[in-house]
Amino acid sequence: MDIARMITGRRPEDIVTCDESLAVRDAVQLLAERRIGALPVLSGGALTGIFSERDVLYRLAEEGAGCLDRGVGEVMTTPAITVEPQTTLEAARALMTRRRVRHLPVIENGRMVGFISIGDIVKSCIDIAEAEAEQMRVYIQSA
Repeated sequence: MDIARMITGRRPEDIVTCDESLAVRDAVQLLAERRIGALPVLSGGALTGIFSERDVLYRLAEEGAGCLDRGVGEVMTTPAITVEPQTTLEAARALMTRRRVRHLPVIENGRMVGFISIGDIVKSCIDIAEAEAEQMRVYIQSA
């Protein structure tokens, strides 16, 4: 299975994003309200980085609460690690493991068309395993 199949039915305009100029404290509030772990960061509609829970924790540990008044663009992870729609689930999972990230923007022709999390990958892998197990049960019962 590839990422394109996984994000079928999702609308790019439904992705929760933020601008580089948004204050870290406001981005944290957005993460909490939406119960999400990361935000793609845009500037002029182009992806410039990702702001995640980890970015907040690392900056709080280094600088203290003063970092909350900075712009997201100053503390985000950049450049963003991305995938394309034709990337396989296995390749995306390996990339997330190797680079120790939990979220990946999906980029096609220079435009963000999706945003996936490790949870999305795990759910898809479980769905595939369950479908294969059901096919095996049907096969065994019909033999």
